[in-house]
Amino acid sequence: MRMVRLWPLAAGLLLLAGLWLGPLPGMARRAFSPHMILHLGVMVVAAPLIVIGLMRLSPPDLAPRFWYCGALAASVFDFAVVWGWHVPALHEAAARLDPAFALQQLSFLAAGLWLWWICLAGRDAGSGAAGAFAMLFASMHMAMLGVLLVLAPALVYAPQFCLGAFGLDPLQDQQLGGGLMALLGALPYVAGGAYLASRLAVQEA
Repeated sequence: MRMVRLWPLAAGLLLLAGLWLGPLPGMARRAFSPHMILHLGVMVVAAPLIVIGLMRLSPPDLAPRFWYCGALAASVFDFAVVWGWHVPALHEAAARLDPAFALQQLSFLAAGLWLWWICLAGRDAGSGAAGAFAMLFASMHMAMLGVLLVLAPALVYAPQFCLGAFGLDPLQDQQLGGGLMALLGALPYVAGGAYLASRLAVQEA
């Protein structure tokens, strides 16, 4: 029964292996929408599954003040990682250089794990509120960056790193990637924030 309860951890690790060992990394270094599929798969699918599994394995037990500071720090780190790696110079460096690409992917995973862990693992009302606000902030900045990429009238990145994928031309591919970030990137955080808010309401009742 204990092993059955750990299925999210197994699913998250298997998904992470599939994302990193499959064709997406190669595609992500040549086109934008595969990059975004890889990015979102790591941060908003694999990371929360791994966190849920780890919480079932060993529930955290920290003083409430650590949750407030941790939620703020995790939010800032998540914002810096997401926006930083989409600055053209850093995005293109990750496309060109293996060490930069590895650092990019590891930082996506670290940001996702930290944010989901600090938000989902809180037990008191204060940590729940802090987690809900952190989820809301993450959804807002993901949606904002995605919309900016959708509305960009020209390629943001150098043409050799944005060749297009899935039959789309480079600009359409960039717009698809931005749309995926704005919608599929923001929605998991909205769902996480709604869950935390509902749990907070139950605690307050």
